[in-house]
Amino acid sequence: MNSTCLPNGADALSKVLELGEVMRMIESTARWVDPATFNLLPIWYPEHARRSLLYKGNWSEPQMNTNRQTKIVVHKSEGNTNANKALTYALGLRTSGREGWSCCHIWGIDDPTYQEANLVVQDHRFFSCVANMVLLPTPLKTFTDSMPSVKAMLRICARNLYGWQCDHPSMHAVNSELDEWQNWKDYPESWPRKESPSLPKGTMALNPGIKRSANRRWETIKKDIQNAGKHYPHDQVKIALDYWQLNPGGIE
Repeated sequence: MNSTCLPNGADALSKVLELGEVMRMIESTARWVDPATFNLLPIWYPEHARRSLLYKGNWSEPQMNTNRQTKIVVHKSEGNTNANKALTYALGLRTSGREGWSCCHIWGIDDPTYQEANLVVQDHRFFSCVANMVLLPTPLKTFTDSMPSVKAMLRICARNLYGWQCDHPSMHAVNSELDEWQNWKDYPESWPRKESPSLPKGTMALNPGIKRSANRRWETIKKDIQNAGKHYPHDQVKIALDYWQLNPGGIE
């Protein structure tokens, strides 16, 4: 029986859709956290990271999940829920008002096959960092997952916008490549360059509602440090807060 081999899907798409067209769609639709919001509260859920175990009852007992088919009961782990919540609140949105949009982590292991462990988002310092995320229409997230040039431009935009780039050891080679980036032809005009600061289209300005959400989240973090149950990850939270130079004195 004869079989037909298809080309790589991303390669096939690139033959009919130029990179510049992809970037124009992303530029026009992406939603970015205001740098002022990032400075106010850079990380929203330091107690969580991708694949970390989940607990209920104020961190007092495991949150279990039962497979509907096998009936096997396992300890439930974090997917992307709390990163999504962090980005949603930092943008001044609510979950019920952002259907068809996806949270895209900017810094992480580049593996469109999802076979490699993503060590960056498994790190409590970076999982819910709002400078490590952008909100995209769900169909466009495919481009960030499969096209290295798209991911590179998102990272350049983010590091120029927030004055920070992920320094996880797995990102050293990535950051070196960004320093040598030369494809400015397709880089969106509204996105910041090192020598030309600007706010991208779609930047959601810090407003009183976002500030209230940040303060509520910070108050919860402080209370949990003091009162949460025995499974609360104190060590990981301390490392994350120390990294971002956050302390129990609060935010203004």
